[in-house]
Amino acid sequence: MRLRNYMSAKIHNATVTRSDLHYVGSITIDKKLLEITGMQKNERVLVVNNTSGSRLETYIIEGEYASGCIEMNGAAAHMIHPGDEVIIMAFTLASEPFEPTTILVDENNKFVRHLNEKQGQTVND
Repeated sequence: MRLRNYMSAKIHNATVTRSDLHYVGSITIDKKLLEITGMQKNERVLVVNNTSGSRLETYIIEGEYASGCIEMNGAAAHMIHPGDEVIIMAFTLASEPFEPTTILVDENNKFVRHLNEKQGQTVND
């Protein structure tokens, strides 16, 4: 059986609320968004900066529930700043493709709706 690395979850169009160069490296994400997507504390994620085009990998720190926090910590704070729009993606090894949990958030990082990656459309809840 061959395992491949598939995207398992995505937070689309999040806004960075804080950056702290002197914090031990990671990304802090609102616990409510983690619960909705199934992402977990310490999970490796790819962060794509829609504002600058930069990309980086880091790991998740759980933020306060329903706070809307998306915070870049450590060296990542050089590349991604408050107000930047980002996409956060988690990946998993699997033997077959599957539909990832993909969500859209508003400018305050509040859940808006699920997205369908195959068609780029809203999923009916």
